[in-house]
Amino acid sequence: MKCPYCNSKILYKLKTGQLKCSTCKKKFSPKKLKTDYNIIECFCQNLVANQAAKKLGLNYVTIKKRYEDFRKIIAMYLEDNYRGQEIKEYDEYIYLEKSKKKIGKNIFDAQNFLTFCFDDKVFNLPMTDLNRYKKEFLNDNLDKEYFREFSRSMMLNKIAKIQKLDNTITKFWLYFEEEILKFKGIKRENFFYYLKEIEFKFNYTQKKQKELLAQLYM
Repeated sequence: MKCPYCNSKILYKLKTGQLKCSTCKKKFSPKKLKTDYNIIECFCQNLVANQAAKKLGLNYVTIKKRYEDFRKIIAMYLEDNYRGQEIKEYDEYIYLEKSKKKIGKNIFDAQNFLTFCFDDKVFNLPMTDLNRYKKEFLNDNLDKEYFREFSRSMMLNKIAKIQKLDNTITKFWLYFEEEILKFKGIKRENFFYYLKEIEFKFNYTQKKQKELLAQLYM
């Protein structure tokens, strides 16, 4: 076994059962380390929390909390990695659950974000949340008018710089629409973190995902 912090092979066992690295002097539990790796593997294999809990024989709440931690550090990593990149293309996307698309007033429940492309990777930036205006417009019976104006505005003022129809951004959107269906009951305030999880998994191979998460979390 190597030290998860500095990769040193010079370790010694403590009475507590932990191992201590003679190089960086950090302590760690082999059992916890193995559990962390197993949870990371389940996360990168696209298993949702209840599936991972059953597979590993662990408490659902433990897995859920760990997944939430992963999403937060992933979001921070993607933000840092995006800085200074040369943007090739960008386009705006509006996501609304399929079951809500036929009713105009549900436009207020849509999630809209900008997708930027660089080096065959994407970065997503959330835009103004329309939900904050929902109550006001519904109370004034302006939902139909707003939906009509919003649709017209989207056609005339679409934010986009796309060189061809078949591109990395549209491939990401198709991937996003497929992956988001796995998650049920996402709270609106948590949508950003699920978006970032999907972005992370689109940008990197499963092997690279495991390596990065292990570096970021362990």
